[in-house]
Amino acid sequence: MKQQTFALVDCNNFYASCEKLFRPDLANVPVVVLSNNDGCVVARSKEAKELGIKMAVPLYQVKDLIQQHKIKTFSSNYALYADISSRVMRILENLAPRVEVYSIDEAFLDLTGIESINSLLTFGQQVKQSVLQCVGIHVCVGIAPTKTLAKLANHAAKKYPATGGVVDLTARERQQKLLAITPVNDIWGVGRRITKRLESMNIHTALDLANSSPSKIRRQFSVVLERTVLELNGTSCIELEEVAPTKQQIISSRSFGSGVTDFNQMHEAIAQYTSRATEKLRLEKQQAKTLTLFIHTNPYNCGKKNYSNSVSGELTVPSSDTRDFVKLATHLLNRIWRDGYSYNKGGVMLSDFYHHGTYPLSLFEPTSTDSELFTTSETSQQLMAVLDEINQRGLGRLFLTGEHLKHAWNMKQEYLSPAYTTRWSDLPKVK
Repeated sequence: MKQQTFALVDCNNFYASCEKLFRPDLANVPVVVLSNNDGCVVARSKEAKELGIKMAVPLYQVKDLIQQHKIKTFSSNYALYADISSRVMRILENLAPRVEVYSIDEAFLDLTGIESINSLLTFGQQVKQSVLQCVGIHVCVGIAPTKTLAKLANHAAKKYPATGGVVDLTARERQQKLLAITPVNDIWGVGRRITKRLESMNIHTALDLANSSPSKIRRQFSVVLERTVLELNGTSCIELEEVAPTKQQIISSRSFGSGVTDFNQMHEAIAQYTSRATEKLRLEKQQAKTLTLFIHTNPYNCGKKNYSNSVSGELTVPSSDTRDFVKLATHLLNRIWRDGYSYNKGGVMLSDFYHHGTYPLSLFEPTSTDSELFTTSETSQQLMAVLDEINQRGLGRLFLTGEHLKHAWNMKQEYLSPAYTTRWSDLPKVK
């Protein structure tokens, strides 16, 4: 059996790179991207990192630094990032036989057998060049016999400029050298708590962990960390997942741009979040039975009354129809709403999933003649399919009467860039 070979392709400073993609004037300008409601820094260009801008720092704490160095600030533009991500992933799928999209800016590639046609280092350089030429995004490539080692190889490709952005870690000698200079907290899946425990056992580097007894690590930690030890030693334990696992729950939630004190505004927000959640549910080709709704004020607002609550409700039969869940969400919101508070966040969670046609009806549950649910009718599925098709084209959006597009509760996005690739009116114009 052939030795497995994986590559991890990771986009460099992805959100910031997307913002620079259609702005050549920002080629060497420091850029930061902010979280929802423009609260904290969630992405930084190389130039911004060199100026000392930290990840997750609140915007107000670095405003002076931003003004001093003329750092360009952007609100999160998720439509742009998702579209650029899909373009990168399509390039990778054309280059490798099997691809696992790991996150919006990362993908694992199965390179098993490719070394018989081309050197792995050359292939990595071709991947890097192809993505840059076709999409305009810089990536780094880490190649190794396991996914954990591929992660470390990618980390080295980013950290050490001399690598040219590609590291081939298939040779055992090179693995040992990199493991010896890699702190244990840089290993994929090793968090702060585990790092502290490992360091108390005199395990400080990736090589220290690789040289540990797998059975001992399993007894003292978990089977997950045992697999990490094996992967660091070149034994592949984590397979490529070409098909993403089915979600067990779907959450749609946002912090509001300003406090919500009016029930109708909260109802509009909850209706919109419910619509988003059910659209994701249909993309998963699933139905759900349970909806949980939550609202709360800002607990850090000193001197103001605080209130938070959540409540769950069930449909009589599973559904994927937006109207069923908006009706249920309205009922639940009426149960927990309290006047006299300024709410800063609300959201919904769908759970208790079923595949279409797999839910067994009991003698006492409604049949297809039940008038309270839309889901049982064939026209319901057809209507939702039409709704999704129109909304996913990006040319406009259909929504229920309970939703509205512009309100004070919408996210604060003072520095939002155009939707360069998904809205006709925002297409770049060449003068």
